[in-house]
Amino acid sequence: MKLLLLSDMESPYLWDYYRPGRLSEYDLMLSCGDLKASYLSFLVTMGRARLLYVHGNHDTTYKTKPPEGCECIEDKLVVVNGLRILGLGGSLMYNGGSHQYTERQMRLRLWRAGWAVRRAGGVDIVLTHAPPRGYGDAEDLAHRGFEAFMPFIEKYRPRWLIHGHVHMNYGRDIPRKVQLGDTTIVNAWERYVLEV
Repeated sequence: MKLLLLSDMESPYLWDYYRPGRLSEYDLMLSCGDLKASYLSFLVTMGRARLLYVHGNHDTTYKTKPPEGCECIEDKLVVVNGLRILGLGGSLMYNGGSHQYTERQMRLRLWRAGWAVRRAGGVDIVLTHAPPRGYGDAEDLAHRGFEAFMPFIEKYRPRWLIHGHVHMNYGRDIPRKVQLGDTTIVNAWERYVLEV
C-alpha cells in the first residue's frame, strides 16, 4: 500500500499546483491534523483513496464544519486492507485550548485504546498529532511530546507512529524519521509518502 501522510501545512504541490491524476497512486491518506477542512475535502474528492484524520491542536473549526468525505478516527482503531490504525490526536496541554490533553488524560485514552488493540491482535500504525516525548518533539511546552506514548509503544510495538505538530521548517535539526525499538516514528509535516 502507498500512503500519503499529511500534517500542519497545506502542500502547494497538492493544492495550489494540483494536476488531475496527481493523487491516483495513493491507496490511503492519513492526516495528523492542523489542516484546513476544505483542503482535506479537496484531497479526498480528487483522489481515489480514503482519508482518515485525527485532530490537531488548532482544528477548532472541525466541530462545526468537519472535512467532508473524510473519516475521523479519534480514539478509534480501524482496519484498512489488513492495516490496523489507531487514532489519537491532540497535543500536550499548554493553554487550555480544545484538543489539548494532560499526560494523565492521554494515559487514560491510551489505556482505553489498549482494549481495541488487544481485540485486533495488535496495531500497525498509531496516528497522532503530537510525537512521543524525546522523539521528534521540541523543548517548548506547546511542542513537547507525550511521555504517555512511551509505555504504549514499548508494550504494543506498532510498526509506525505517524505524527505532525512539529513543523520541519522550525529548524534544520528536526528529523523526518526516528527509530524507537521496533517502531519507526515519522513526522508527516506537509506531505510524506510511506509504502507499507
